[in-house]
Order: sequence, then C-alpha cells, then structure tokens
Amino acid sequence: MVLHGEVRSVERLTPSLVRVVMGGPGLCGFVMPESTDAYVNVAIPPAGAPYGPVFDPREVRETTERHLWPARRRYTVRRWDAGSQELWIDFVVHGEEGVAGRWAGSAGPGDVLVFEGPASGYRPDPEADWYLFVGDESALPAIAASLEALPEGALGVVRLVCDGPEYEVELPSPGVLDLVWVHRTGAPGDADLLPAAVRSLDFPGGRVDAFIHGEADEIRAIRKNLLRDRGLARSNMSCSPYWRHAMTDEAWREVKRDFVAAMEAESA
Repeated sequence: MVLHGEVRSVERLTPSLVRVVMGGPGLCGFVMPESTDAYVNVAIPPAGAPYGPVFDPREVRETTERHLWPARRRYTVRRWDAGSQELWIDFVVHGEEGVAGRWAGSAGPGDVLVFEGPASGYRPDPEADWYLFVGDESALPAIAASLEALPEGALGVVRLVCDGPEYEVELPSPGVLDLVWVHRTGAPGDADLLPAAVRSLDFPGGRVDAFIHGEADEIRAIRKNLLRDRGLARSNMSCSPYWRHAMTDEAWREVKRDFVAAMEAESA
C-alpha cells in the first residue's frame, strides 16, 4: 500500500540523527506490526521531478524516464502513535551525503514523504533468558524500539558504536541494561571497535536473543564470532548488514545479495 505522511516536526537528536514526525490523512490505513524492527520503503523524487508531492512509485516507473524515478530507501519506524496517528522516523544525516538523509536534513512542516509498508521481522523473544543488541547509528532506531519492548527486569546487553559522546542518545527500557557506547577515532582500527566490544563480553548463562545490525564488514565479523566461537544458534539471532563503508546506497544494493549469501555460507 502506498501511503504518505506530512511532516509535523523535525528534531535533531544528535549532530547526525534527525527525527521526523509525520501525520495527516495520508497515513490512513497504516497498520503497525508487533515487530520492533518495522520498516517502510520511502520514495524520494529527484529535484525537478514532474510529479508529486504525492505519487505512486510504480506508476512513476511505468510512465517516466529512469533518471526521474524516485530513490528508494528502507527506514525503521521508530514509533507509531495510533492515538495521534503520528509516525516517527529517525534519519542518519551526513551533510549532503545520501538521498534520504539530505531530505530529512532540510525537511520542514508540510513537506511530504511517500512510502510503502510497513514490513518487519523481529521482536524480542519473551522466552529468552537475556538479550544482546549490537549496532551503529543505522540500527539505533530498531534497537531503541526493541529495548522499550523488553520484559520487565530482563537483562539487555547493548554495544553501540558512534562518533563521540554527543552522538549518544537516551535509551529507556523496562529491562536492566548493560550498555556501552564505543567511540570512533577516525583511525583505520575503528572497523574493529564493535567486533572487539563483542569479543570481550562475558556471556551470561541461558539462551540469548541477539539483534546484530549495522555496517556490513563489522556485522560479518561479529556474526562469525557469535556463531563459530560462541556457539549461538542461527535461529536465536537477527542479523543484517544495512550498509557498507566506501559504497553508495546504490552500489551496496547491487552487491548486497551476494555479500549476504557469502556471509551465510560461512556458517553453513
């Protein structure tokens, strides 16, 4: 279903994280799944597009030249307020880099965002003995939503990487959190910060429910450690590479399927 939201407010949570809150009649029919990693597939037109601001992406693809097609990106639903009919999406913004981040960085009240969805796949397993959440800014909305859904008093072990203390956000949860942020330095060794943080963990006893999402090579290294060295069952882990260093979104989309297949084969 193609829906659209009208921007109600824009809030910069950190130097690189922008929250866009949307509402309006274009959200009629939005149904939030029970999952905490629910995502929508946004469609952002190029400058000067001869359609919009409300459009059907499929119709545009069928009736316009390729260079006029909207860019498609997946973004996690940070929150859906059914009472106020408001949708929250948190965007990672790096200046003029990235189509969706650039849109969010300049968005204002009344602007429109077209999207399809939501779809989803993960929610913390209430029967798990403890929970492990690992990721970077791209996974932060799903991790934040998941922490809010933990059972009361449950142990959540959280390891997150960001660019410094000013990039950290509050992460409320009914669970008991062992939360550590690791900070990039700009050095080549940054790529191992998150894998090293996971390797150094003393795992509690019992069955873990793990959510491991973020940069492709970092996630691959963490996944290998958890499955091969820690003996986690693949069924107890939600794991996905969202992006890859030195690649545009388009370039990553071209190779992601093969990358994931190779990653899965490592533990076959």
